[in-house]
Amino acid sequence: MAKVIHSMIRVLDVARSKEFYEKAFGLKEKRYLDFDDFALVYLGNDENDFEIELTVNKDQKDAYTHGNGYGHIAVCVDDLDAEHARIKSLGYEPQDVVSFSPGGELLAKFFFIKDPDGYEIEVLQRHGAYT
Repeated sequence: MAKVIHSMIRVLDVARSKEFYEKAFGLKEKRYLDFDDFALVYLGNDENDFEIELTVNKDQKDAYTHGNGYGHIAVCVDDLDAEHARIKSLGYEPQDVVSFSPGGELLAKFFFIKDPDGYEIEVLQRHGAYT
């Protein structure tokens, strides 16, 4: 059986991206691999062993395009409203909290935020399938 270990995103400014992911989600640098043309920075926390891999192409000057295939990365938290307020207090701009209740039963409560390179992150309340 395969184990999912990381998701890679390309970033322009590694310091700005590391600061965002650490402040917003408590993800810290676990490994930094520096090569001539690019660098790989793996971010994670003690909650699990899944990582975000930031790839920095050193010659890249223009913003990356995300096309129409990228969706989002998702994280879950214990207190969604508190996390929303905390992230907002850091100066970031999360979207409003949404409760998704088809048929009247709460399936998910969440908000989205974009990282410095425009990648969307869904932040979900720990509930049901999202634990």
